[in-house]
Amino acid sequence: MDPATIIGIVLAFVAIFASMILEGGNPMAIFLLPPLLLVFVGTIGAGLAGGLLSDAKKSAAALKDAFMGAPTSADETVATVVRLAESARREGLLALESAVQDIEDAFLRQGLQSAIDGADPEELRDILYAQIDTKRAEDKRAAKFYADMGGYAPTIGIIGTVIGLVHVLENLSEPAELGHLIAGAFVATLWGVLSANILWLPIASRLKRLSESACHQMEVAVEGVLAIQSGTSPRVVQEKLQSFLPPAPAQKEAA
Repeated sequence: MDPATIIGIVLAFVAIFASMILEGGNPMAIFLLPPLLLVFVGTIGAGLAGGLLSDAKKSAAALKDAFMGAPTSADETVATVVRLAESARREGLLALESAVQDIEDAFLRQGLQSAIDGADPEELRDILYAQIDTKRAEDKRAAKFYADMGGYAPTIGIIGTVIGLVHVLENLSEPAELGHLIAGAFVATLWGVLSANILWLPIASRLKRLSESACHQMEVAVEGVLAIQSGTSPRVVQEKLQSFLPPAPAQKEAA
């Protein structure tokens, strides 16, 4: 689990509420049901209207990953592929049949099994990269749903403010109530901007980053499978796959 999203959202809300308290305000003043209902339900409704129901379902399922998911590391994939390359070098490609079943990464396991079964290298490359493209497109749909809501939320907040101001104009005969009504009207705009920039847009960015990490790991796996299939030396396999990874801190300092 990578808690960056949770930490970031909590810090943002702490900064907002702390500034309100320091200015002598009451944080509970912004928790008004009508603007909250309008902004959040209205934003979700606009998000649904702008896509397909399957997009919304995919996005709801991805929400857990946005908060609880961890970026996929290719380091373990590199270590696994190098170990398998050493076995294939000593005993042949068919000797990996039993070892493949113990691999937890389903994508890597599928690629190796296809290589063992004698798939043509070019066809295997095309198949595996097509799966990566499909995953990237699916992840993009989920991220786009939240990015779209990040665009809709501020405008829906303004709609809530306009509705509130209409209510203010209806009560001009009661001056004592005007201050409270005007403040309530602007709460909708606050929640529209706040939800867009602290919830929806960061969630979209997080999903994009997790997708990039997972697809990069899959690309490393593809190159590893093809290298094993071609009988490349384990040392060369390791060097090739290491080139896909960011340099270690020690190497950066040396550079």
